[in-house]
Amino acid sequence: MTMGTVQGAGVVVTGAGGGIGAALARRFAAGGARVVVNDLDLARIEPLAKEIGGIAVAGDASGIVDAAREALDGTVDVYCANAGLASPGDAFADEEVWAAAWDVNVMAHVRAAKALLPEWLERGSGRFVTTASAAGLLTMIGAAPYSVTKHGAVAFAEWLSLTYRHRGIKVHAICPQGVRTDMLTAAGSAGELVLAPGAIEPDAVADALFEAMDADRFLVLPHPEVAGYYQARAADPDRWMGNMNRLQQKWEASGA
Repeated sequence: MTMGTVQGAGVVVTGAGGGIGAALARRFAAGGARVVVNDLDLARIEPLAKEIGGIAVAGDASGIVDAAREALDGTVDVYCANAGLASPGDAFADEEVWAAAWDVNVMAHVRAAKALLPEWLERGSGRFVTTASAAGLLTMIGAAPYSVTKHGAVAFAEWLSLTYRHRGIKVHAICPQGVRTDMLTAAGSAGELVLAPGAIEPDAVADALFEAMDADRFLVLPHPEVAGYYQARAADPDRWMGNMNRLQQKWEASGA
């Protein structure tokens, strides 16, 4: 599916109130797709829907598939599971923080897939796009709930791909490092140290997704250097964790 072939496709983008979600919605709409934009707050997505000629469907991302399908005249071709929580904290984070991160960053994807797969498998096509994070391939200091649940998001996307690719289901996992969004701001001093120096604009993430769709590639790496980090982590985990621990110590020394 390229920029030219999204023409007429029914696309859903959750968490579209700003940042990556809004950029994805604009890009799909520019290619001629029919786009449903979703956010908990209707006021955050109504201007975007008007701008791109899309449809605003407010509500929890975990349960909007039926409403989005109805808004798209019965067919969802592409589902972008983009809504997410930054969820900083360490091993002592409250269980409510962990539960919210699991619900939004992982279980919302599971629920959406459960609702979408019967139709997709019957017709032999469908595309599921997970907005994860480089933290889901590596990790992120100062953000245990975020790192763990983004690993879960990547793992579920990977499972979907290896299970259903022979039945026409395409899956992509977007794994950027810093992106200039509200979520980067929410990452606090750890984000400022690790992510901000190389942060990119949300539009660059949308570019990377369309390149990955053209190439039929699972991993979407808007920061290409993440591939090298991922390989280094797999090749020598102890060395990699030692390097990350030194980064942790630098963060602690900065007064975090």
